[in-house]
Amino acid sequence: MDSKLKRLTITAAASVILFLLLLIVALNSLGRPANKQPQETEPVGETESVPETESGKIYQSGMIGDDLSAFMRDDTFFDPQTNPFLDRLMEEQMRLSLIVTSVEKDLRIQVVNGENEPVTGESFFVELAGLGEYKDLDKDGVIYIGNLPAGEYQVSLKPIAGYRVPADSTRVRVKDKVEYLVIDDISLLIKTEDEIDAQKEDSAQAIEDGDETEMEGIPRPLSNGVTGIDVSKWQGEIDWELVHNAGIEYAIIRCGYRGSVTGSLVEDPYFRQNIKGALAAGVKVGVYFFTQAVNEVEAVEEASMVVSLIRDYDITYPVFIDTEGAGGEGRADGLDEETRTLVCDAFCRTVENAGYEGGIYASRNWYNNRVDAASLEKYVIWLAEYRSVPAYQGYYQMWQYTSRGSIEGIAGNVDLDVSYLGY
Repeated sequence: MDSKLKRLTITAAASVILFLLLLIVALNSLGRPANKQPQETEPVGETESVPETESGKIYQSGMIGDDLSAFMRDDTFFDPQTNPFLDRLMEEQMRLSLIVTSVEKDLRIQVVNGENEPVTGESFFVELAGLGEYKDLDKDGVIYIGNLPAGEYQVSLKPIAGYRVPADSTRVRVKDKVEYLVIDDISLLIKTEDEIDAQKEDSAQAIEDGDETEMEGIPRPLSNGVTGIDVSKWQGEIDWELVHNAGIEYAIIRCGYRGSVTGSLVEDPYFRQNIKGALAAGVKVGVYFFTQAVNEVEAVEEASMVVSLIRDYDITYPVFIDTEGAGGEGRADGLDEETRTLVCDAFCRTVENAGYEGGIYASRNWYNNRVDAASLEKYVIWLAEYRSVPAYQGYYQMWQYTSRGSIEGIAGNVDLDVSYLGY
């Protein structure tokens, strides 16, 4: 069951109980006899004695009267039967388990509840047999342990008040080398922009000094390629029918990014509606992901996130890793050429092992100075250079020739691309 639905169910049940209590109070008030003036004459005969309560007040037979706490002394007031549905929900929330994965000489331990949802806000401790205890310092439900020798390990969750922890330890194998395979349950690490500071985290800068920019207007490519666009949240609402009618045959859609500051994996808030809208309008699609990975392990994580997001859609164009700067202060801006090349290679190998075609997006400056472009030409090379004829001398199959395009159906500027892939 969805966590929001569970919270609504519990809230609704609590509201019902509160309503019943208020109803009881109201009924008691209505049943209270009105104060009357003494009668001049009183009925002849004996009056029936009325029992006195613990508080010293006298009540009429069968009425609670002014003692509003009397129901608490009545064992039959509440239904003794519990609500099995609510009990089961609470039990699932409190029952914990571990999801443990390894990419290369590391462990990522995720604490989840009975609904397989991350549990946050708690200082969990795990014990790695023979190595000691590790704490979830930022209380995000994830404990990462790096620089571990390859081999078999046993992981156990230490008891924590209010929760049921697994009785047995979890056995896991720490891998010696990256296997470039999609990580199961990577979705537990994916955040929305509501959970982060998107203004700081989403800071890609595609064209830098060293690339000729379009100061004199939009270049007109002299080519016979296929025209397309690439879009993200920055284009806002898109009328995909108008886009397709304007002659756009494909769109490379951003599905997400890694935060430039914290390194969080974040889904583009417009990804789902963009890919659904494009496909419904007959526009072919590929996707791209803005990387801030600092090693191969994080590149595999990013590729795993992408695959988890696109597996239900018809992807006909490549899956690209977008490697570019983040204003000079991004966590990956200072990578050396070798490491950045390894990151791109790891991403592409992982998506290709999952059945997709991998590709790299970068500017001319970055292909010339920040990656070993020749070693990456086994993948689709997507060049960003804003000139009528690219000055880049390397091999490429797609070309982003402007960021100031105008297409009916999109308000404001949009990137325009030419594809030579022959799809």
